[in-house]
Amino acid sequence: MNTIFLTGFMGSGKSTIGRELSNHLQLPVIDTDEQIERETGISIREIFSTFGESYFRDLESKTLFSLPTTNLIVTTGGGMVIRKENREWMRKNGTMVYLQCDFDVIWSRLEHDQTRPLVVNSQKEQIKHLYLERQQYYEENDFFIDTARPLQIVVEQLAQMIKSE
Repeated sequence: MNTIFLTGFMGSGKSTIGRELSNHLQLPVIDTDEQIERETGISIREIFSTFGESYFRDLESKTLFSLPTTNLIVTTGGGMVIRKENREWMRKNGTMVYLQCDFDVIWSRLEHDQTRPLVVNSQKEQIKHLYLERQQYYEENDFFIDTARPLQIVVEQLAQMIKSE
């Protein structure tokens, strides 16, 4: 089976759904943000504040390109799709799934989250602008699934979509 890349805006449920899908399909899961933190020994928030977003995006691409392309689920950072080379690599080496979620649901999940560098000190309208800006990239995915529903339903539907591919 090709690697499954779960993409979507921050707060769309990528990490949670990735873990559940991993259990359901009996495949390992790698979260790119967690992988970067393990490899650097620094939190994403610290990377952003010390080295900047561009440096983080370079680490993100490097991590993505180092991953296996079969029998794996990858949960990507919300901004992974903004680089064309990342989208092309994921499309060439696996199945891309956009975990779609209405902005109001995402905002309710994010508004008090102090661990995400792009959310800290940001207003709702700034985050909504970022959400809308990234939509064009998420829409290039092979599959779309609404994540504003119960987790088990999302995972089962997603597993069926992947198996029928």
